[in-house]
Amino acid sequence: MKKNTLKILTVLTGILISVVSFAQQRFPRPDFESDYQAPSLIMPEPRQGFMEYIDVFILFIVLSLTTWFVLKRRSRKSVLYLSIFTLIYFGFYRNGCICSIGAIQNVTLSLVDPTYAISLSALAFFMLPLLFALFAGRVFCGGACPLGAIQDLIIIKPISLPVGVRKALGLIPYLYLGLSILYAATQTDFIICRYDPFVGIFRMDAPFNMLVLGGSFLIVGMFVGRPYCRFLCPYGVLLNWMSSVSKKHLTITPSECIDCKLCEHSCPMDAINKPVADPVSKKKDIKRLVFSVALIPVWMLIGGFILSQSHVYLSKANRTVKLAELLITNPELKNDPDHIDVQTFLTAGKTMENLVEEASIIRQQFYWGGWIVGGFLGLAFGLIFSRKTIYRHRKDYEPDKGNCVSCARCMDYCPVGKPDFDTIMKQIN
Repeated sequence: MKKNTLKILTVLTGILISVVSFAQQRFPRPDFESDYQAPSLIMPEPRQGFMEYIDVFILFIVLSLTTWFVLKRRSRKSVLYLSIFTLIYFGFYRNGCICSIGAIQNVTLSLVDPTYAISLSALAFFMLPLLFALFAGRVFCGGACPLGAIQDLIIIKPISLPVGVRKALGLIPYLYLGLSILYAATQTDFIICRYDPFVGIFRMDAPFNMLVLGGSFLIVGMFVGRPYCRFLCPYGVLLNWMSSVSKKHLTITPSECIDCKLCEHSCPMDAINKPVADPVSKKKDIKRLVFSVALIPVWMLIGGFILSQSHVYLSKANRTVKLAELLITNPELKNDPDHIDVQTFLTAGKTMENLVEEASIIRQQFYWGGWIVGGFLGLAFGLIFSRKTIYRHRKDYEPDKGNCVSCARCMDYCPVGKPDFDTIMKQIN
């Protein structure tokens, strides 16, 4: 099983890197000569003036209501209605932007580029869901995220994926998070926004390739609960970390669990942990834990080495690097009046030496960034692998605090505290 998991992860990692580097742009350049300027790769900031704070206020209200519905009212129906509002307002009305997921890139760019100042509202969209997750779990995913809402509404007949497949696919968001930070830090691209599978649907203007991507996620989402949230969303990694140590969290039962097992298969995201008895040999488990923790630096070195050696390949997505390689291999393009990129470079007054020097600096940034991102991936893999060696005693069915998206589905399956509780118990017995 472990070997199959590693094989699956290797294949998916290669696919993701290929998509990031070579996928068709959402905003293709025209083939005709004009005064056209390619749109900025920077994610659009929120609406200016008073209205941007309205969006922040609405986000805060939605997060607060979701928290109340989940922790106090314990109402799946209320969370569902709130997610529909979120889909309409933040999805179709606000066109999926500004979003907390894409704000990762704005925050990254503001940290590495002193000339870029992130707005307070964009920073609030990034921070608010994380703060709520720290105290109440992933309520953003349950009621305030339009990307999660559109997937949640189309679940028809969810299936449970094998554990090995889920573990392998669950590492992709870490890779996506690392690459999105790397591309934003090098001012190459905002890949989260460019390859958002649903923003084209929200804006009703998706190009064909993005329409296919979004449609594919929705079709798969009919049978696999929230595939984007679970196996691709980079912001979900941060929410997972915060929610794992949250002070309060959604619970399946309002009081003592009666072990009726009605909730066992209620979660389409496979985020319910089953009861676990104490291990027979704790000494053996401690040895496994120590060994897996000792391997973490090795995984970090392996990850850093692989990504750093891929820096040439990854840097090809950068405009400056791409243009330098193009002019080095095809110098005759300097005389092509129809090539917009080349003509823009020539009119800027820069020399070829300047261009090559800039490309070299950017490629060096990718090299060291590869070490950092690869080390981060190795650390994530090592910690996840180490966690599997820890057997925590559990007597009740409990939501996994990190992976649970607070959709509140499981609450409907729990008979504890309901008016017809005695009738349900008689049926079980």
